[in-house]
Parts: sequence; structure tokens; C-alpha cells
Amino acid sequence: MAAGSRGAGFSPADREALRNAVRLLEGPGFFIRTVNLLGAPIEAALRSFPKPAGKAVRKAVSASLELALDAALYRIDSRWGVFQRKGFMKSLVAASGAAGGALGLAALAVELPVSTCLMLRSIAEIARAEGEDLDSPAARLACMEVFTLGGTRSSDDRAETAYYAVRAGLAQEVRAALKYLAREPAGRAGAPALMRFVQAVAQRFGVQVAEKAAAQAIPVLGALGGATINALFMEHFQDMAHGHFTVRRLERKYGPEAVRHEFQCCAADQRRQHDQ
Repeated sequence: MAAGSRGAGFSPADREALRNAVRLLEGPGFFIRTVNLLGAPIEAALRSFPKPAGKAVRKAVSASLELALDAALYRIDSRWGVFQRKGFMKSLVAASGAAGGALGLAALAVELPVSTCLMLRSIAEIARAEGEDLDSPAARLACMEVFTLGGTRSSDDRAETAYYAVRAGLAQEVRAALKYLAREPAGRAGAPALMRFVQAVAQRFGVQVAEKAAAQAIPVLGALGGATINALFMEHFQDMAHGHFTVRRLERKYGPEAVRHEFQCCAADQRRQHDQ
């Protein structure tokens, strides 16, 4: 299909699904938009913390993503129905946030790995519902990619959608990780190629975690604030997963270039409507 022929060959249902994916991926909710406005690059965000606290956040982000990658590659194949219940999963993440909020920043090293892996499980079930084969390393890494999707930032190039810019930024690390996994199917998450992928994800995920940690460190918020922040984080990443795996499903059906062209057209329409 010619990329220049907009929407040619797309069924009405698929075209509407893609429009919804654009809305989710390019226009995230108020909470994450606020995080993006406040969030500078991760190093600047962490400079607002005392040095030991900044180090603790960095360590927690890396440990959480390493654990999540390990879960994605080797422990994500169970089909427990509870993982498909988005509301219940959000409640579990909220409960972990409540514990973290009550105990303060010191609890981040325990709370963040728990909440990240719970979010990953919900993301994986959304991927499965969109037709992803979770036995495939590519699909499992795509679940991890969702943690990089934070929506449009003011620094993003408006000539390119934020979603495809992030995917392009991760492409080299994804290819290297898949090449390694093709050679070493039983390889562990500590392998250099996989660690480079983790660190690439951490660059974007860490910005949002730094803001989350800063908010949870405010004493007045406490457990209730931690629960609310975590529930909103889960909702955001569930939305990103729905958008991401809708795009991947349509790419399998229509081809990546055709979907990318139509996605960018829909994103331009959305921006024009917003500017009016």
C-alpha cells in the first residue's frame, strides 16, 4: 500500500482504533502532562534531591527495570486471570504506593520494584489481548518499551510524533537485545546488550519516577498521596500499552510504513484541533 495514500486499505474499525491510539500516545492524561512539564532530564530532576536521595532513586530505577526485564523475559508466560483485571491491578499498585508514601523515600527501593513489576504484568495482558505472542522476545521487550512512553514534551521535535521518536531512539538497543537473545535464549538480564536496553528505558522512565519520588517525599501526602500517585501511574501506563499494542497490531496487518504515515496524519489532525 502506498504510504502517501492516506488511510487507503484501512477498515473503518482499524482507522478508529488508530485514532484512539494517537489520542492515548500523543495526548496523555493531566497527571502525566504535569509530570512532563515539571520533569527536566533525569539528572536535573535528581539534582533537586540531596545527593544520597538522588543516588537512591537512580539505584531503585535501575533495579526495578532489571527485575522487570527479568520478569518479562522469563516469568511472563502465566495466564492468571487476575492479571487481566485492570482495576484490581491498579488497586494493587495503589496499595504499594500507600506503603511507600507512609514510609517515605527510604521505601522506594522496595516499593518501586513491586509496583513496576505489577505494571508490567498489566501491560503484558494488554499486549496479549492485542494479539501479541508473549513467547516472542520482541513482544516481551515491547512490553518494557511502554515504560518509555510519557507523551509529548516541549523539547520533542514537532515534525516527528513523540511516540515514533521514542521508538526510533530505542531501536538500536532493541535490535542488539534481540540479536543477543537469538544467540542466547537462556541469557540473563545482566548481559551487556540487555543492560544497555534497560539503561535506555531508564532514561525516560527515571524522569517520571524522580517526580513521583519527589511528590511522595512531601510529608503531608503520606500514604494517601502515594496510593493516588501510583494509581495514576498505572492508569497512564495501561493507556500507553493500549496505544502501543494497537499500533503494533495494525503494523502486522498493514505494514509499519503505512501505519506510521497514517499515525502522523492523525497526530497532525489532533494538533490542529487542539490549536483551534
